[in-house]
Amino acid sequence: MLSAKSLFSEILDNDESFRLFCSIAASGESQGGWENARIAALVPESQRALAPKITRHGADEDKHGRIFNALLKKRGLEPCEIPHETDYTMLLEKNGIGLAHEQLKADKPLSEQDIITYLAHSRVTEQRASEQMDLLRKHFADHPDLGRAVKMISNDEDNHLAYCHEELLRFARAGHGHDIQRILHECAHAEIRIYRDVSLAVMDHMGRILGWPKAKAGVLAAGIHGVYAYERVGGWRRMVSLKMPERRNALGGPATSSPEFA
Repeated sequence: MLSAKSLFSEILDNDESFRLFCSIAASGESQGGWENARIAALVPESQRALAPKITRHGADEDKHGRIFNALLKKRGLEPCEIPHETDYTMLLEKNGIGLAHEQLKADKPLSEQDIITYLAHSRVTEQRASEQMDLLRKHFADHPDLGRAVKMISNDEDNHLAYCHEELLRFARAGHGHDIQRILHECAHAEIRIYRDVSLAVMDHMGRILGWPKAKAGVLAAGIHGVYAYERVGGWRRMVSLKMPERRNALGGPATSSPEFA
């Protein structure tokens, strides 16, 4: 019987599928680190108080990338080039979600509206990241190699999500509520489609590495389409709601250092 735990275990136990999994994760986290660092450098003067939190966000993402690379090193593996169709972060940017890389590479300060767009995009994608890491923590918190990494990254993602809720609510109180909801809705509808496409691509590559029979691959693909159908009908709403988090000022301190995995 297929389960999330058995599926992840199969991927983690094979060197080549583990290599692809960690390479995809490391690439996305490193890209997120770069994006946040550039946003922190370009924050408008009116929002300079946010810069340290955005910097912390980027430092956390960089740390996660290093952790996944360290997990590869511990297995004696090198990162691999990730297939274009599995690059979730890049596909979001190409579909107009978040701030364009061309804008971030320039030296022109961002606008307040740009910061709202960044936070709304992050609120949606951090929801996904928090849920995925919570699933891994549920099944692998006690894993001898992955346990510490999973728990640390999961805690960070929860902090990132709390930070997005708190800052967006601050902007909503300042009169930006309509724009925030519009951007959140646009991001959520685009994200669920991109997540479906990336999930299908990743499972296709994993299936070829692990030699899955057509029946198993078909069941997994059907499950991915089922998740998308649920999210399209109403599941997307969990990505656009805003509430004051229990973790207040979640990114108010310095980033924690990454443990040694090699």
